[in-house]
Amino acid sequence: MIDLFSQSFILYALIVSVVMGLLLAYLGVHVVARGIVFVDLALGQISMLGVAVAGFFEWDPTPVAVVFTLVGAFLLSFIKVTDKRLKQEAIIGIIYAFASAVTVLLISKSAHGESDISEVLFGSLFTVTESQIVAMCVTFGIIGIAHFIFRKKFFELTDKFAGHDVDDIGIFDLWNFLFYLSIGLAIVLAVRAGGVIPVFSYIVVPPVAAILLSRKRSVVVVLAPLLSVVGSFLGLYFSVRFDFPAGSSIVTILGVVFLIAAGLRLARGGTPKETVES
Repeated sequence: MIDLFSQSFILYALIVSVVMGLLLAYLGVHVVARGIVFVDLALGQISMLGVAVAGFFEWDPTPVAVVFTLVGAFLLSFIKVTDKRLKQEAIIGIIYAFASAVTVLLISKSAHGESDISEVLFGSLFTVTESQIVAMCVTFGIIGIAHFIFRKKFFELTDKFAGHDVDDIGIFDLWNFLFYLSIGLAIVLAVRAGGVIPVFSYIVVPPVAAILLSRKRSVVVVLAPLLSVVGSFLGLYFSVRFDFPAGSSIVTILGVVFLIAAGLRLARGGTPKETVES
């Protein structure tokens, strides 16, 4: 099995997948707790909208995607639903659908429309370059260190959103903005390599699987990134061994990880009403 990763393009894909998975799964613990699982899809799609706009006007896609994502993160940080008839997810879902539609409209005018749409959704892990790896490692490392240093601030804010205790949070909250900014920066790099769907899976599936396996937050925070690494390794092995697309293979394996976690939860008589303890 290890021999398959001796080729440089496969090794690069594994490195990128592991780096993405470690940080995105950790950020996903916050995302799932807040109940905003659409946020990564929305930001990922906004990033791809930037790429589509850049392609349409023949601009450099990287800076345009960064600007679109950061503006999207800034605007999303203002969303605070107080009407009990509405959920924050609904607003974010509308933004995702709108960004997706406009992206498809722009890509449909390109010469390789269908292949471009496929790459937007599932990425192209086997074509990542050394410069992409370095940029991702540096950016993700800085974000990870910042979240570790200020983990109490971020988790306090997440607990407030999880408990719908947001009345004392102003229209603009610095830590909430920094949370969305960190997700935006992570996604803008991750989506270019991995695609929207794999990035969404990394953010949602490992944390949910970890929550199904443990009620302690400290365990969930460690277990979620580990599950993402397992999904990355086995997903790429499955892709190379059976000649399947890399992104789809990783998403499939992560789905299997979730099913196993759900099965173990049911086997020990767990109920969905249980909450995660610190």
